Amino acid sequence: MTGVWICFAVILAFATTWILGKKLIPYLRKLKFGQTILDIGPSWHQNKQGTPTMGGIMFIVGMILAVVIVLPIYYLFVGANNTRFVETPLMVSKIILGLLMALCYGAVGFLDDYIKVVKKRNLGLKARQKLILQFSIAIGYLFLIYFSEHIWGATNLMSTVIPFLGRVNLGVFYLPISSILIVGMVNAVNLTDGIDGLNTSLTFFAGIFFMLIAGFFNMIGLSIVTGAVIGGCLGFLMWNIYPAKVFMGDTGSLFLGGIICALAFSLDMPIILILIGAVYIIEMLSVMLQVIYFKLTHGKRLFKMSPIHHHFEMCGWSEFKICTVFCGAMIFFGFLAVILVISGL
Repeated sequence: MTGVWICFAVILAFATTWILGKKLIPYLRKLKFGQTILDIGPSWHQNKQGTPTMGGIMFIVGMILAVVIVLPIYYLFVGANNTRFVETPLMVSKIILGLLMALCYGAVGFLDDYIKVVKKRNLGLKARQKLILQFSIAIGYLFLIYFSEHIWGATNLMSTVIPFLGRVNLGVFYLPISSILIVGMVNAVNLTDGIDGLNTSLTFFAGIFFMLIAGFFNMIGLSIVTGAVIGGCLGFLMWNIYPAKVFMGDTGSLFLGGIICALAFSLDMPIILILIGAVYIIEMLSVMLQVIYFKLTHGKRLFKMSPIHHHFEMCGWSEFKICTVFCGAMIFFGFLAVILVISGL
């Protein structure tokens, strides 16, 4: 029976996102909120000049609407009478705080897109401004999680679950490690948004694996949230698959990074981001390695272009092939994460 509510969240998020596309994309075109393609990218990307951006608003609305409608109904009318209902008020608090964190990251992305599109500053917010805002959000989220644990009488403060090791108390290191992990993953997801459909399809599969893990722990509320993520990504993919009719912009990519982190922390197992988020991390590492190698060799390049999806583009891979191969890698690492969690707890 609980599967019906998860499916309801998927369908509602999908339908809302897809329908919003019919209205929002023409409106963005009317406002001339088009993507500016920089000369440093692949030359053939110039054909995408002017494609509407900030489309992430579509799936943000779809996901949040699905959660706001389905989650309270399940908690009030189904969960209360369900003997298998194991989610505590603390778990519910983590879900809500996670959604708020994702929305805050989406707001930073919206500000960045607004500066690029409306103020005509191609680079948007300065790197230092972004990092200050991103770390502020991460630290604020972690402090609120800590206070929630304290209020609801949790005894495992400043700790995390690691497969095969159980619960590990990180003490004073919990805040810096967790905040760096969140900001790093949010930016990794942001860097992955470079070709049509890539970020959307990867996050779609990430949502599926988080749903499998949440289902293993019988966390139906969190499964409903993952259902909304899956439905929202699928609805947006209808407009974002090659050739894309709209881009998500930083509005969408930073929100997706935030929601991925929120799911992992709601499970109290952020370490699984290393596996489920492996493709995102590889994208980010390719940029870091490119910069380091460029400086050490005084101008030579390790990759033809970074992030690494552009390297494969320069090697002649189509955008569809890149999406297919990268999603295959996501599926491999995702199944590995699920197996690790199930066998290690």
